[in-house]
Amino acid sequence: MRLFVVAVLPWTLFSASPAAGRPDTVGAAVDEAFRPLLAQYDIPGMAISVTVDGQQHFFDYGVASKEGGAPVTRNTIFEIGSLSKTFTATAATYAEALGRTSLQDHPSAHLPQLAGSAIDEATVVNLGTYTAGGLPLQFPSDVTNDAQVQTYFQQWVPDAAPGQQRRYSNPSIGLLGHLTALAMNVDFADLLQGQVFPKLGMSRSYVDVPQAEMGSYALGYDADDAPTRVSPGPLDAEAYGVKSTAADMIRFVENNIAPDTLEAPMRAAVEQTHVGYFEAADMVQGLGWEQYPYPVSRESLLSGNSTTIAMQTNTVTPVAGEGRSGSRLFNKTGSTNGFGAYAAFVPDERIGIVMLANKNFPIAARVTAAHAVLQRLSAETP
Repeated sequence: MRLFVVAVLPWTLFSASPAAGRPDTVGAAVDEAFRPLLAQYDIPGMAISVTVDGQQHFFDYGVASKEGGAPVTRNTIFEIGSLSKTFTATAATYAEALGRTSLQDHPSAHLPQLAGSAIDEATVVNLGTYTAGGLPLQFPSDVTNDAQVQTYFQQWVPDAAPGQQRRYSNPSIGLLGHLTALAMNVDFADLLQGQVFPKLGMSRSYVDVPQAEMGSYALGYDADDAPTRVSPGPLDAEAYGVKSTAADMIRFVENNIAPDTLEAPMRAAVEQTHVGYFEAADMVQGLGWEQYPYPVSRESLLSGNSTTIAMQTNTVTPVAGEGRSGSRLFNKTGSTNGFGAYAAFVPDERIGIVMLANKNFPIAARVTAAHAVLQRLSAETP
């Protein structure tokens, strides 16, 4: 595998420390943590982007597709899977910042057909934190169109009252995105591509990859090593539909590290996604992002990203919508059948990392590698 290392001009908000900004320091940490994963999990290609004190670094491994053989670059487009949920959350808080919705709204405020249903007992916050009362990970297989989605929510029977348990759910945050689009009077894909991405300075991020960009769209590879891309599904754009690049995603991370560089409504939106609402084991669930006190041990980070948290129902403790108290690490994973993604950042340390790969490999391996890099960077940052 070839490794390409490029450090670009500093992001101007912070002055880079000499040690933390050195490409050899960052590169050694990334290469040691991530390079072995390509062979271990038969990953065709991977793009890593890192920000330290506002300076971006890019590390590109392997190929965007085995068939074409083009090398991965910072501008290769990857599916980011459930990392898309952080954009759905940002769209919702942006709509609130514009006065178009409230995080305390109930679904029927924007979709009157849900009035009187059990789902209408939940709030926007419950939908965005998977605490509506037990919505499943996926829609049932016979739910395939908008009418069936609406009927599903009208007939859904909860396991608990809102705010008592967390059950990670695509329908939950999918409905959040749908309600947000209704409040903004625009299609959800158009909301992201026409408003959210441009205001975040992301020029090559899409829900629907345009034909002119298809040559930059990596092929993913499934468990049988067959080429694949994400399949359509109900509320897929809202839950797992974003495709992006390492360059765009590290810009998004930088915007989260320093939201005050953004225009007022988007600044408020990003800051709102940093509020924690419910604690589950080692993790506090916000809108999109999951957070931990920093420094955080690898074991705690692995626990918060485990199948126990992702696939099972967990009792939660409300944390009263508190903002960040002390240093925090924010993270989110994402996967489709052929892609794996991970992003993590620590605002107080001014460090962040994004990993995009065209193979869905174990989340524990992604988290372990990223944690090792962040620990190294944190030690280097004064």
